Amino acid sequence: MPVLHVQHLTKHYGSLAALNDLDLIVEAGQVFGLLGPNGSGKTTLLASILDVIRPSSGTYTWFDGKAGPHVRRRIGALLETPNFYPYLNADQNLSIVAGIKNVPQTSFDSLLELVQLKDRRRSTFKTYSLGMKQRLALAACLIGDPDVLILDEPTNGLDPEGMIQIRKIILEIASRGKTILLASHILDEVEKICSHVAIIKNGKRLASGAVGSILSDLPTVEISAAQADMEKLLNLVNATTWIKKLQRNGTKLSMELNAGHLPRELNQLAFENGITLDHLVSKTRSLEVEFLEITKS
Repeated sequence: MPVLHVQHLTKHYGSLAALNDLDLIVEAGQVFGLLGPNGSGKTTLLASILDVIRPSSGTYTWFDGKAGPHVRRRIGALLETPNFYPYLNADQNLSIVAGIKNVPQTSFDSLLELVQLKDRRRSTFKTYSLGMKQRLALAACLIGDPDVLILDEPTNGLDPEGMIQIRKIILEIASRGKTILLASHILDEVEKICSHVAIIKNGKRLASGAVGSILSDLPTVEISAAQADMEKLLNLVNATTWIKKLQRNGTKLSMELNAGHLPRELNQLAFENGITLDHLVSKTRSLEVEFLEITKS
């Protein structure tokens, strides 16, 4: 069942289109990443679907339109910098959040244990590191046991250790059946956390789908043979169904192999057809290159 269905969402700021006719579907149980460079429209999209700002046109529905007037109670959100009372401790700040959400929660033990703050629960917020503040914000999002979490750049500004901690917590939350919508400009973050991704640039959705199908790290294989055999080799690989993205670069052919196929099969295929390869190199294609190809003008 679609948890979120966005149709033709557009947001203008004067002549600037922060969102441009954007469509999106997020299914229940997905960890869905919004991936794009800074200024691509990710935060504008999240603010729109949370009713923080009003889109210029287009529509969106939560929970297949069946959630009723209290839809926001089923959503926990962390947008931009965590904001708590600096002179209150974790329990006191979470109690205020519970009161705002009208949730009768008397104990925060399980939440503070999940976000690894149980031993610092009595410390005031102003003494927390940035990573601890982000983890407390995650705990606040989970008050009321929402079905969906919306996280805007949850590891922004953190050191490597803090990023790893946040990622582990998000994966633990996802394993409990929550749907998570996460905006990030960090490719590695989306790859390690998300099951699905939409790539956004200049307010437009450029691609969407399962992470493995959009951001492929399949190797690129480069081959060549004696000049007399090159046309025969080109025709052979052209006719092979498990070879894709074939390109000829001077005296060499480069290509990708479908998942489950190995470069040695290419060597065997050539040999069985009377061709001896004099060059075969497998190069891992970086996710960064894949991402840049999708987002380039």
